[in-house]
Amino acid sequence: MIYLDYSATTPVDERVLKTYEQATRSLIGNPNSSHRLGQEAKKAIDHAILEIHQALSLSADTEIIFTSGASESNNLAIKGIAEKRSSFGKHIITSSFEHPSVMGPLNYLSRKGFEIDLVKTDEKGRIDLSHLESLIRPDTILISICAVNGEIGILQPIQEISQLVKKHPQVCFHSDVTQAIGKYSIDLDLFDLASFSAHKFYGPKGIGVLTRKTPHILEPLIHGGHSTTVFRSGTPIPALILAFAEALKIATENLGEKTRYVEQVNAYARNALKDLPKLVYNSDSATCIPHILNVSLLGYLSSKTVLFLEKKGIFLSNHSACSSEEKLSTAVMALCHDEERAKSSFRISLSFRTTFKEIDELVQALKAMVSL
Repeated sequence: MIYLDYSATTPVDERVLKTYEQATRSLIGNPNSSHRLGQEAKKAIDHAILEIHQALSLSADTEIIFTSGASESNNLAIKGIAEKRSSFGKHIITSSFEHPSVMGPLNYLSRKGFEIDLVKTDEKGRIDLSHLESLIRPDTILISICAVNGEIGILQPIQEISQLVKKHPQVCFHSDVTQAIGKYSIDLDLFDLASFSAHKFYGPKGIGVLTRKTPHILEPLIHGGHSTTVFRSGTPIPALILAFAEALKIATENLGEKTRYVEQVNAYARNALKDLPKLVYNSDSATCIPHILNVSLLGYLSSKTVLFLEKKGIFLSNHSACSSEEKLSTAVMALCHDEERAKSSFRISLSFRTTFKEIDELVQALKAMVSL
């Protein structure tokens, strides 16, 4: 089996599984309980939160809010700000390259009377900063721009966006950083709110985080029931939280070395794929992270390409995992406005675990497909 779908999800690291198993067996108390077993669980969670702060170099005024994953984190950030700040304004700005769990709540809010503006992007898919600044109004309450697009790998100029937003104190800057954590060093203090999931960096599924910088207040999606925060109710799960912290520690270790290796694999793949007829690169090497290589094989529907490769034991995605049933890639369509490219695009997700031999076998399978 050749796995090239790391941007959809990653296999759980054995060390993370061990942490989860040990915590499940030893921390049996409810962290909300006042007895010794409960307090032992709470102490372990508090230590894990400290480790997360250290791994991400978070400032002291940043709160960790545990959720079920980045989709919930995105919903909590967007709906939570909208609910709390609707009396100040109902204007929100976003881009065409957001995850469905960002566009979904924004579409919901638009039906509730909120006005959603899409910022223009350049030919590489990067935010037009001048247009973004022109869109900001006195009633703008939220800007939500992902750090990295999950289908193409477009890396947005988040530092410049953050500096721009800081000129407007009434605006909250939220980012879905799911495709950034564990891939490159990112300063989460650039954002007021940031969402991500453990399963994208070899952690367990079912747990994510929303970081919140004070004084940004959210209206919770879930009410009632004590937790580690007032913004997300529900009994904390020590095993998941400790596994999250362990996965994050491992993901941030030797990060530069891992990324340099992925850059080499990406360059190797680009060189190996270039001889395929009618192949077009959608991921620009200068503006996209190396972990995502999105290409179009013109004349071949992406869904059929994915199915053909699966029969060869090679697993990758046509679009993001949350929109894989769509006939075309909305991200590629937004980038190039070419329906044929959008219908024939697929995503090769690379990792520090990806080998050059796996790339060779992928290319051989694609050559076999186009020769039929």
